[in-house]
Amino acid sequence: MKKVAFHTLGCKLNFSETSTIARLFQENGYQKVDFSQPSDVYVINTCSVTANADKECKQIVKSALSVSPDAYVVVVGCYAQLKPEEIANIEGVDLVLGASEKFKLLNYLEDLQKKTKAEIYSCEIEEANFFVDAYSFGDRTRVFLKVQDGCDYNCSFCTIPLARGSSRSDTIENALKNARNIAKEDVKEIVLTGVNLGDFGNNASKEGNRKQETFFSLVQELDQVEGIERFRISSIEPNLLKNETIEFVSTSKRFVPHFHIPLQSGSNKILKAMRRRYMRELYSDRVATIKSLMPHCCIGVDVIVGFPGESDEDFLDTYNFLNTLDISYLHVFTYSERDNTDAITHKDVVPVAIRKKRNKMLRILSAKKLRHFYEQHLGETRTVLFEGDNKGGFMHGFTDNYIKVKTPHNPALVNQLKEVTLRELDADGSVLVDVMVEELAG
Repeated sequence: MKKVAFHTLGCKLNFSETSTIARLFQENGYQKVDFSQPSDVYVINTCSVTANADKECKQIVKSALSVSPDAYVVVVGCYAQLKPEEIANIEGVDLVLGASEKFKLLNYLEDLQKKTKAEIYSCEIEEANFFVDAYSFGDRTRVFLKVQDGCDYNCSFCTIPLARGSSRSDTIENALKNARNIAKEDVKEIVLTGVNLGDFGNNASKEGNRKQETFFSLVQELDQVEGIERFRISSIEPNLLKNETIEFVSTSKRFVPHFHIPLQSGSNKILKAMRRRYMRELYSDRVATIKSLMPHCCIGVDVIVGFPGESDEDFLDTYNFLNTLDISYLHVFTYSERDNTDAITHKDVVPVAIRKKRNKMLRILSAKKLRHFYEQHLGETRTVLFEGDNKGGFMHGFTDNYIKVKTPHNPALVNQLKEVTLRELDADGSVLVDVMVEELAG
């Protein structure tokens, strides 16, 4: 039996797609092994949001071939679509597949002979206009379900529309079918993923032959799926997170009180330069609406520091805005120049040292926000979904509102939803909990 190994860079969407490609290999007689083990084929699913992801791809190819020098190496994903020739020149790469070809990977594996020059199969990104559904597997606790792909937005810093194409979605009918199939595998939580998740359903009007569907209607339908205890919404644009969705989640049976909402900058000047589709006032309104209905809700925020033209005053605008918002944590990104974006032509480049300093300031702020959010809930009883890890005799899990907890390892708790009391903050940043005795007995 031939062996195949996978390595995924980047977002939850990439993980869902890698898992789907892996299942295709297994259905065709391959044995899936860990990436650190000897294998006949190594598949690397790439990201190209930052320059570091590009460099990391080269290192991963090298590490794979150090284990199996004669292995066949395939590179797919966003970096493969954007810069196929660059990847083809990486020593040891045999096959490069663009956005429309990655799910057809097996068709290109007639033999596994190493190539003197990598073969490239890619398309013009306009041709990547069809939706391929996907979901991750292998983790019984939670699954990433892809319901949307591509993006019609044209943010000045972003290469994703060039790497993934125009916005397109699954049908609600097929998303429900996938959710029900996932439920049969004893999975307790599904995380909805996409490039621009709130844009779900917009391609129905483009195609003209599909009933108009919306993200809100998808959420309503998924809430009825039996067997899934939790649905979690991954990153969603603030202008697409409508009040109707927020209100529905606040009373939902299955959708948890957790939103991750990209901001990118707290300066309206910089938001305009980024070509974002909202001003900070709308963002503030979204946070206030969520917290008025769900005071316990966890809100995560994406922020970019060091965008061209971001002055000290602009950055302090962002810092102070975030400091006053009732949010729970930040994902902080340092701006990096990307080819074929409008931002790369902007003047007033921010020195790298200043970008790093601003990144550190926001990461410190994030740690303070998260600690404050956790402290607000100490003493409460909440439901936790426990994971299968065993780190130093402890296991972890997440509450519905995304508080990371830890308790002494107990195999009986794995993939179980249990009532816990949030006791105290631990030195590692998680919350120590007491699992209800009657729950354990049950």
